[in-house]
Amino acid sequence: MTEKWENNEEIKIFREYLRIPSVHPNPDYVPCVDFLRRQASSLGMDFKVFYPVNEKNPIVILSLKGSDPSLPAILLNSHMDVVPVFPEKWSHPPFSAHLDSDGKIFARGSQDMKCVGTQFLGALRALKRDGIVLKRTIHASFVPDEEVGLLGMASFVQTADFRTLNVGFALDEGIASPTEIFPVFYAERSCWCIHFKCSGTPGHGSLLHKNTAGEKLRKILDKMMDFREKEAQRLENNPDLLMGDVTTINLTTISGGVQSNIVPPMLKIGFDIRFAVDVNLKEFEQQLKNWIKEAGDGIELEFEYRDVFTLPATKLDDSNIYWTAFKGAIDELKLNIHPQVFPAQTDSRYLRQMGIPAIGFSPMNNTPVLLHDHDEFLQADVYLRGIDIFKKIIDRVANC
Repeated sequence: MTEKWENNEEIKIFREYLRIPSVHPNPDYVPCVDFLRRQASSLGMDFKVFYPVNEKNPIVILSLKGSDPSLPAILLNSHMDVVPVFPEKWSHPPFSAHLDSDGKIFARGSQDMKCVGTQFLGALRALKRDGIVLKRTIHASFVPDEEVGLLGMASFVQTADFRTLNVGFALDEGIASPTEIFPVFYAERSCWCIHFKCSGTPGHGSLLHKNTAGEKLRKILDKMMDFREKEAQRLENNPDLLMGDVTTINLTTISGGVQSNIVPPMLKIGFDIRFAVDVNLKEFEQQLKNWIKEAGDGIELEFEYRDVFTLPATKLDDSNIYWTAFKGAIDELKLNIHPQVFPAQTDSRYLRQMGIPAIGFSPMNNTPVLLHDHDEFLQADVYLRGIDIFKKIIDRVANC
């Protein structure tokens, strides 16, 4: 039963890419670069590799010159890196790209997001085969380090090499959908990773010391978790809200102390905060300072990571010609979409910060959400349909 998929050229290309273990914590991107070089050659696309940070983190750009290269170009972005795996939790080896009798392709990266990268290339292959000429230049970017840090798109957008691409609009990753509806992402939540260092009176564990680090930690923890509960209730009570519409706070680290019978001089707690797009970050920081003041002296607020302003959103109206073109393709295909705020973060945030409108979209509906999960898979027919969807979208946005 698997022959119709095994013999499909696009499925072969997808599975070849999936078998490359470009996995954290130490991804080797050289096989990805070699794979993409072959793809560029087969498609007749220009091939360049940039190293904005170091040679271990290449930025690969495949370019197809448009009939009017003076127009702003279209960027088709994806990332090469994938998150770690626990092979013992998988039904099939996570880099085998196993194809079962139902057409499910099991591999790390099958949803997040090697699928989108090769779907872009499959769509360009189909456009070329049909003789469709694109006015705007197309750049397909394959970047490193999206899952971990700042060594990929975050650094590349700051370079002269990026500016020479003349990008006017970008497509990037979305998320699978277990329903018929395709999520379309036009914005992302701002992120803070913060720590409270609570200093207090140390001493023997048998006494009731005043002004201890533990008392201060409890007060801060209560404030943060109370805020979290309010947001959780708001999400639960309003069916129109999605995760990207509320602010999430999660306790992620607790550290301090030396042994169980000693009251420590310092305890430290860390939180991951993702802000709804309507939150004023300066006002929230002031709220944190007020909570610290109420909890007592000797508390320091440290930022491990912070977005200093609310991240810009892509306009979804007639003022954005790319959105109009994107929506026109969606309507022609009769797809049911739901524009929304991405609950986590993607490389789109760095593009939007540069003033480039970006849409996050992975054409995977009727598919369980398995990014970062064990037994991540994508159904072969869903993958192939995604190529057809991107073919229509790229045709529209590159010719608007």
